[in-house]
Amino acid sequence: MNAWLRAARESGFRDVRTFAVGLTRERAALLTAVTLPWSNGKAEGIVNRIKLVKRQMYGRESFELLRRRVLLAA
Repeated sequence: MNAWLRAARESGFRDVRTFAVGLTRERAALLTAVTLPWSNGKAEGIVNRIKLVKRQMYGRESFELLRRRVLLAA
């Protein structure tokens, strides 16, 4: 992986270089995310569902109805 990142950072393609620099900068977080058994997937799913309900309700009815729908969806 180190050889690939080094080659990508020295690449003539700006987008590839930018991607490689980002991977290098976030390397510790990326390795932690793929090696540890913990996940925040459940929380992300709930947040995604709440955002979906909010988008569906945009401009309709009242905040109280949105609040009830969010609480029922969670």
